[in-house]
Amino acid sequence: MRTNQLIIALFQRFCWLDEGLQARLHDHGWPDVNRPQSMVMTNIVSGIVRPSDIARNLGVSRQAIHSTINQMVKLGIVQLEVDPADRRHMIVSLTDLGARMRKDAQRSMDALTTQIAAVLGQDKFDALLAALEADWGDNIVRDVPAPRRRGA
Repeated sequence: MRTNQLIIALFQRFCWLDEGLQARLHDHGWPDVNRPQSMVMTNIVSGIVRPSDIARNLGVSRQAIHSTINQMVKLGIVQLEVDPADRRHMIVSLTDLGARMRKDAQRSMDALTTQIAAVLGQDKFDALLAALEADWGDNIVRDVPAPRRRGA
């Protein structure tokens, strides 16, 4: 089985896609954003707007997400507001600048997707997308019992 090749190939293709997106946005005059900022924007566009939910979705700490969001606020891409549905929480949303940037990002992603489909062929592209969208099951399945901790 080519286990190591899978994770490397998936990560390399993700980086290829993200770097292509960032280069196209840069060429259109948008402020440079790093990968964490790009992932925050992707979550916001997908409807995940509470920083704690974004952190959970990305598998990072809330502190890391707040730091990233604060950087994005300084760039004028997003804004933080009190959640009107639950005033104990904050929500993050795109500013007008961020929304315009998102539109350009969507056009860039459409172009990258077209490029990938042209290279792979539409049938392989459709199969790839179907495989990535499939339910892969619970990712926390243990074949052997977890080791016992000392002193337990």
